[in-house]
Amino acid sequence: MLEYLVLFAAAFIAAVISGTAGFGGALLLLPLLAQTVGVIHAVPLLTIVQLIGNLSRVAFGFSQIQWKTVVLFLSGAIPFSILGAVSFAELPKELITRGIGLAILFFVSLKYWGILNLKATPVWLIAGGGFTGYLSGLVGSSGPLGATIFLSLGLPPVAYIASEGTTALVMHGVKTLTYQQYISFDQSMWVLAVVMGIAMIAGSWTAKRVIERIPQKKFERYVAILLISIAAYMIIHG
Repeated sequence: MLEYLVLFAAAFIAAVISGTAGFGGALLLLPLLAQTVGVIHAVPLLTIVQLIGNLSRVAFGFSQIQWKTVVLFLSGAIPFSILGAVSFAELPKELITRGIGLAILFFVSLKYWGILNLKATPVWLIAGGGFTGYLSGLVGSSGPLGATIFLSLGLPPVAYIASEGTTALVMHGVKTLTYQQYISFDQSMWVLAVVMGIAMIAGSWTAKRVIERIPQKKFERYVAILLISIAAYMIIHG
């Protein structure tokens, strides 16, 4: 029972973080899940929990989703997330994680110095979606990288969270179907997924109440600071 309570609390906190920044929840939950259920089951379980969390983010901000941007991003993300999920057990995770961290720092730095002022062009969104989708399937989540791409588009806070959450929702759904071909869950894993999923929904609702009150400039600064912090952690710890 204590294990369930700890994971419920962790999932709630992760949902609040990802619901206010668009990322970060997976990075908090993955080490805890690896210790609790083992490395092999941690990534698929995280995918299911994130699926529920992103579904709630989409539902709470549905009216502000930027559909054209989402469709373009997913046209690259979906096929490459499948490719990443198929090969997630074969490539060195630490090296890839550090590479994601470096990419995040690169894009955030360009935006901060005014060099990066990207528009929602088809080429940029499809390429960014493919890169993000592949890494997401490979290491369980590349949320900070996808968030960096959406942040560069200058969307309002709720539109940013809901649109990025929609792309993450679809990618997690695709990966869940792919993982099922390789790893089978017993009943306890599904119960744990439901418990953590409920916490994710509550956390997402709380996060939306927060971001509705934040001015866009302060919101972008807050997200950028979190991106830099998480990128530094990924580079150092892998």
